[in-house]
Parts: sequence; C-alpha cells; structure tokens
Amino acid sequence: MPHGDDLEKRFNELVGQIDADEQRKMRAAAKREARTGLRSRSVRPPGRGDRSPDGWSDHLGRPPRRIGRAWLAMATITALIAAAGVVVTFRPDLIAPSGSIREETMPVVAPMQMAAPFADSPAEEYADGIAGFVMPEAKALGGLPKKDVVMGLERTRELLAAAYLDKKTLLGGRPDAFIRLLDREQRDWFREGLDDPESPTRFIVNSFAPRTAELTTDVIKVRGRATLDTFEEDGRRGVKVKLNHLIVYAVHRPGQPRTTIRVVTHATGAVRLYRESGRLIVWVEGWGASPAPARCDVVDGYIHPYYDDSPPDKVAATGSPVDPYMLEDEPSSDDGCQVSQGT
Repeated sequence: MPHGDDLEKRFNELVGQIDADEQRKMRAAAKREARTGLRSRSVRPPGRGDRSPDGWSDHLGRPPRRIGRAWLAMATITALIAAAGVVVTFRPDLIAPSGSIREETMPVVAPMQMAAPFADSPAEEYADGIAGFVMPEAKALGGLPKKDVVMGLERTRELLAAAYLDKKTLLGGRPDAFIRLLDREQRDWFREGLDDPESPTRFIVNSFAPRTAELTTDVIKVRGRATLDTFEEDGRRGVKVKLNHLIVYAVHRPGQPRTTIRVVTHATGAVRLYRESGRLIVWVEGWGASPAPARCDVVDGYIHPYYDDSPPDKVAATGSPVDPYMLEDEPSSDDGCQVSQGT
C-alpha cells in the first residue's frame, strides 16, 4: 500500500491536471454548498433527548460543532476528488502501486459469521469441544489394575475427539487421526471399509459430505456421559466403557454463512478394555451417530445436512418427532429415518 508521501504526491498530480479556471468553479460550487448546508443544519428539529441547555445537541448529548473554514476546505477537497475521478478512470496508474499485484496481496473479505450460532438452544450451555468428553473416575475393575483403566480412558477420550472433533474428518477428509488411535487389529478393517458402498465404516466417525458444509465457528458443543461396567466374553474379561454423547455443530453451505444451521448428532457406543498377549487392548465397539437435520435419502457414511432451502427428501421420515437434544440411554431401535424437532 502507498505511504502517506506517495498518496500526497499522486493527489497533487491529480489536482495538477485540472486547470485553474476549473478549480475556481469548484471552489465557488463548494462555497454555495457550504452555505446551503449551514442553513439546512441550523433549523433541524431535535430528536428525543437531543436538547441541551445551550441549544441543540446530537444523539450523544454533545453540543453542536461550529462549522467554518475547515468545513469549506473539506468541501473543496471533496469536489476536487470527485472531479479527479474522471482522471482516475483513464489514468489508473496514478493511484495504483507500480508493478503487478499478486493475488495473495489483495484484500481478503472474511465471510460473515453468526455471532452466537448456539444462542437460544440447549447447546449454549454445553462444554466446548473435548472438555465435554468427561471420563469417569478410574479404578481397578474387571481384573484390570487402576493404571490400565486410566490408560484406557485416556485413549477413549482421544478416540472421541478424533471421531467427532477433528476438522479434517469433519469436512469429509480421510480420518487419519482416528485410524492412528485404533487398535492395530481394527485399523485395516476400518480403513478398507471407508468407501464400501454396502456398509461404509465412515459412519463410525462424523464426516459431512464433501462440498455440503463448512464450519461456521471453530466451537463445537459437547454434552454427555461415560460409565464403567465389566464384561466377560469369549474367554476375555475386562472393563466396558459405555458412551452416550450429543455433539452440536454450526455449519453452513460452502461460502454461504447466511445458511447457518445447527446439526445435532447423538453418538453412542462402547469401548472394551482388556489385556491380551501382554498388551492393553482398547477396542471400539458399536459406534455410530444419528444426525439431525440430515437427509434420509443418501446412505454413504457421510452426514448430508438438510438446510432450510434443501430440495425435498426422497425418503419420508417416520414416527413421532423426537427432541434431538434428548440424551436417552439407548438410541432408537427404528432402522429408518425418524422425524426430529428443530435444532
């Protein structure tokens, strides 16, 4: 951007292209405008609360300013700039920086964002991000010492964050953060099934379908609980961590922040902690999430948000409307698409 001295030099060059006779006409016009402006301002009626002991005041209660030669000078400058616009039209090089302008140096207009996308909803009181994934107090249980349970709960919390908060995963990217945290015996199964047309494993994590959503805010709201239990099955014995959470996102159509909606997902599942061949196993079991509002007519493992102006769904939702913020212990047994109340 040009410095002050450069701007002044270019302004003088602009003014220098206007002949003396034209400048005199501009000054005369500016003075006439000044007199007209003074007359119109001297008789304006006060607004409510505008009256002061010494005369009229503005809406902040300040006394009126005197208008004199400074105003005339500004009017003259304004007139000169207006006339100079004609010159700029044909001589843009007078004010443009020399040389080509690289794209990254151009001004960036930030998209309008909702100031409080979770206001007036239950999510407003939820914790932010990973703080909402509160784990129960660790203790020796199911034949595991306390230190194993501590390690298992820490890994469980990390898995939850990777599945539901990782931005790359949320925006439809490869869920690498989640894959790295899975037990080595589950990684290949999850990775190979991501794009399975029949039963995609991507439904285990939350991913908005590519080009359908952008996050309106970096804040993601989380509320829920995790509880400890024991299990004994197939010769294995250990701890079962039951998970039940609501995760709320503010999203909008790509590049259209005015279409912001809240998407609530009810995530349930469990993690089994046990020892095998001398190592601690953290095994993801039965994970899944039901989102609202989302399309029912696309089943590809992704969340397809349903905006206010989305085309009608080809699959009709059924059942009585459910409260998406209800944290029931068990998810609905209905395999179809259930009607949801507003988010």
